[in-house]
Amino acid sequence: MALPIVHHPDYDAKFPAHHRFPMGKYSLLMEALRQRGLVEEAALHVPQPLAPKLLALAHDTTYVDQVLSRSVPAQIEREIGFPVDDRVARRAHLASSGTLLAARLALHHGIACNTAGGSHHAKRAHGAGFCTFNDVGVAASILIAEGVVRRVLVVDLDVHQGDGTADIFAREPRVFTFSMHAATNYPVRKIPSDLDIALPDGTGDAHYLAKVAEILPLLLDYARPDIVFYNAGVDPHADDRLGKLALSDDGLMARDSAVIGFFNERGVPVCGVIGGGYAKDVPALAERHATLFATAAEFAGRPAVSADS
Repeated sequence: MALPIVHHPDYDAKFPAHHRFPMGKYSLLMEALRQRGLVEEAALHVPQPLAPKLLALAHDTTYVDQVLSRSVPAQIEREIGFPVDDRVARRAHLASSGTLLAARLALHHGIACNTAGGSHHAKRAHGAGFCTFNDVGVAASILIAEGVVRRVLVVDLDVHQGDGTADIFAREPRVFTFSMHAATNYPVRKIPSDLDIALPDGTGDAHYLAKVAEILPLLLDYARPDIVFYNAGVDPHADDRLGKLALSDDGLMARDSAVIGFFNERGVPVCGVIGGGYAKDVPALAERHATLFATAAEFAGRPAVSADS
């Protein structure tokens, strides 16, 4: 079975090449996936915008209206890190829809990935940290509201703490949020997840992967999830501009394989989102993000087997 992939050309909001947020990585990621032979047209899915009331399951209605009407206050735009113009608003809208679509595909096929997503700094009241809408927050909220799933686990391995996701689900016992991140990195004021692991600067492959292996069984026991949203940010890489950890290419691949393989072997669907990654060499960054899809594709051909079978 081909890996179900969700993508929209408008994930790329066409920022200038020198912008601190490497927006071009979304287009380059699709090129990288095609060059690797990971894209099959029958398994490629295009999201459509969600109804505003669905976005408001995770975000304050006033803020949703501000984004969709392109009237976000300047103070919030400064927190986000760029103006919320037509392209940015559409991108945020589609990325949220894309993660929801990927989650639905994962529930059907066992695994699926969105070529955007992981905007984990967007809180219930407003965006922040290059994140306009919190796509995982939106998608998980919708699935729970529909009764499609009863319990959700968020495994956030972006180098930055998932404060926005923690904020959205702070009073939602059906969603268990986990973040493993660099202790001294953004955000300065962290909102506690259900479980956080803060790593010292310079943490490399061996210690990082040992932590992942140690925590996965505990997360399964704590969360008892019907689906896992996996934020596979590549900013823990040693060459990332905004990271403070020291993972190698092989380390990222081993991390993705450990997470996806663990839940696949236990029959738990996984929805992968790409999360953060920051580099001046944007084609190299896109190749780094492609690791998630290459790893997920290996498991897409293996039907998830329940631990009870």
